[in-house]
Amino acid sequence: MSEQVERIKTLIIGSGPAGYTAAIYAARADLKPVMYTGMEPGGQLTTTTEVDNFPGYPEGIDGPTMMVQLQQQAERFGTEVRVGMVTAVDFSDEAGGIHKITVDDSKLIEAETVIISTGASAKYLNIPSEQRLRGGGVSACAVCDGFFYKGQEVAIVGGGDTAAEEASYLANICKKVTMLIRKDHMRASKAMQHRVNSLENIEVRYNTEVDEVLGDQVVEGLRMVNNKTGEKEDIAITGLFIAIGHKPNTDIFKGQLEMDETGYVITHGKSTKTNKPGVFASGDVQDKEYRQAVTAAGTGCMAALDAERYLATVESKETVAG
Repeated sequence: MSEQVERIKTLIIGSGPAGYTAAIYAARADLKPVMYTGMEPGGQLTTTTEVDNFPGYPEGIDGPTMMVQLQQQAERFGTEVRVGMVTAVDFSDEAGGIHKITVDDSKLIEAETVIISTGASAKYLNIPSEQRLRGGGVSACAVCDGFFYKGQEVAIVGGGDTAAEEASYLANICKKVTMLIRKDHMRASKAMQHRVNSLENIEVRYNTEVDEVLGDQVVEGLRMVNNKTGEKEDIAITGLFIAIGHKPNTDIFKGQLEMDETGYVITHGKSTKTNKPGVFASGDVQDKEYRQAVTAAGTGCMAALDAERYLATVESKETVAG
């Protein structure tokens, strides 16, 4: 462990749309933000080929380019972007307290405010053909990418509410949706099951799993396997959507921050405030409902404003006490 301790006014952990938007607002508020990018600089959007639903891009933009531009905008206002991984935290319980953060198991930082934007990771099936075709027809977000498959035949994996909702969304724009459910029943709520079953262009396959995604550069088909009989069947599709859940990247904050049963950070009211004074959470790390780039960016803005107001309050109290 390095003996030298660096003192920072605002530390941002994570570098997706939430983190970069927080950085832009924090830098303009003279909070001198320092950002650590984490292991996946740019977040989930770096695995997205086309972003068509973020305001301000009439022709669309690819995810990695958008993240580079957001970083450049944050740096333009003075954000210091560093490549590194936050590996431990010790958040103060007191207003005005100093938060201690360890980076790469070696560097110790003291921060007056912390903005957590570590996001969430989509769960995948982790079969080679699926991983190879991510960005080539395999997606974990129907709302993000479904538009590109308008009028085409697609498949979706999952049996919960999210899968049912996304299957219904896809059914409105796609020719046919094949829904693969590995159990003999759907976990989704009765209301969502009724919605799926009411749509004629959704075919539900129970006891069915993905054996292989077919195609070299892009998805051309799907080999399904019945996990009861072992029978395999190929279907022609152009898109495969994985809807088996997300995991918030919050492991290092466990025991420090209030979270729900699945690990999402709980924020208070309409704010980005956590249960620790001076610690704020934005983006998919605290949002399991929308999970869109534009909503993540919005909460990033909120987190920076909340941090600015928090620091102003602390400084005001220190002045009165002094």
